[in-house]
Amino acid sequence: MINEISKVIDLNTKKEERVLDFSDFQKQEIKFDIDKLQEAYSQIVKLKKFEDAGVTHFGAISLTQIPGDPDSVKGNKARGIFWTKPDKSGKEVVRDQAIDESAYSEFITDYENTYFKEVYDILSSRYKLGRMRILLKEPRSTLSWHRDPEPRLHIPIITNPGCIMVIDNVAKHMPADGSVWITNNTKYHNAFNGGEENRIHLVACVLDYNFN
Repeated sequence: MINEISKVIDLNTKKEERVLDFSDFQKQEIKFDIDKLQEAYSQIVKLKKFEDAGVTHFGAISLTQIPGDPDSVKGNKARGIFWTKPDKSGKEVVRDQAIDESAYSEFITDYENTYFKEVYDILSSRYKLGRMRILLKEPRSTLSWHRDPEPRLHIPIITNPGCIMVIDNVAKHMPADGSVWITNNTKYHNAFNGGEENRIHLVACVLDYNFN
């Protein structure tokens, strides 16, 4: 009987150790109109196709660029540097080249008549932003397990319950309700779309945000 009680205590301790910490997903005290966000997305995809940036089931439309440099949003520059562990060795490797995020200070003129310009102006008055992009994750697909140089700001525009972001061992769904989230992408993370429709997020690099 004593041994059985000890096992129960041990099990309870292990359960306590498994309490999830969502501090790497931080909801901001700001909210946008989700209907206007979705309308702005519809406007932009009529003007511009997604860049695949060499990644399957992924697409990006850049909303900001280096002033006067339209090439700064093409190819792998729509993706940027990241680190990953691609095989069983667990050894970390770097992918792509570093990008000067602070140089992406010009909102692209073609999109200035959309709601995204208002969103950009408000966000850039509160945070030091790098690239701002519309990111596509296709149905039943996943990103690689990787880490980025800086946190990311997310505004879900179109999503479903099967869209989950994982940071370390913590998984969270961010609903498309106009809320703004900042995620700790400097840790290893992933995002997957387990639904049957596209996942669309407005995503910006945040250069002046520190996680505790």
